[in-house]
Amino acid sequence: MWKLSRRICMTRMEDAILAETTMPRASALEGHTKPGHYGAGDQTGIIFEECQNLVLFQIAAWPDSLSRVSTLAAEIAGAAEAPGPGKAIVGDKATLLRIEPLKFWLLGTAASDLRAEEGATLDLSHSRTHLKVSGPHAATLLNRFLPLDFREAAFPTGSVASTAFHHVVITLWRSGAGYELFLPRGFALSLWELLREGAAQFGYDIVATESEHE
Repeated sequence: MWKLSRRICMTRMEDAILAETTMPRASALEGHTKPGHYGAGDQTGIIFEECQNLVLFQIAAWPDSLSRVSTLAAEIAGAAEAPGPGKAIVGDKATLLRIEPLKFWLLGTAASDLRAEEGATLDLSHSRTHLKVSGPHAATLLNRFLPLDFREAAFPTGSVASTAFHHVVITLWRSGAGYELFLPRGFALSLWELLREGAAQFGYDIVATESEHE
């Protein structure tokens, strides 16, 4: 009975958090992502797309609670299991990124609070700008700014990395749609301008922004 009451309480709390998190908010790139083709000729080597109204929660475990928290995080995401460090799994309800051995990012839905002995959750939705970069020259462009090996063997689809972009720490996920960057909101515009400058020689498209939740 206690477990059922706790589950009902957690579900109501998750719904309340999600309702607050998914409220429309201004983008850090507002006014700078007008859809269209830019740069060299008619070629499109890069495609940029911002995902607005980001819903992103961090779930952190303690060493002795990692197994329990991993199971809970996978359950929230609708995944069969939690990913290993530096990997991501797309579940039925959300995507789960393992950004550190003891930390997960839950993309697309809210996470309820954990008990103190289990770990901690943190709403990062307002602190990041989510930008998708794809196209035939996406890896070449990113390799000019990020100190990562983007070859398939080293960074295949499903990989996650925390790295530096002009001394700013960002998180990068290689999804099935391309490379997805999570930029600190305060630096998003300056990093976006660098990406556009670097993409100009390839020709690039900015497509209409997508909302994480309709």
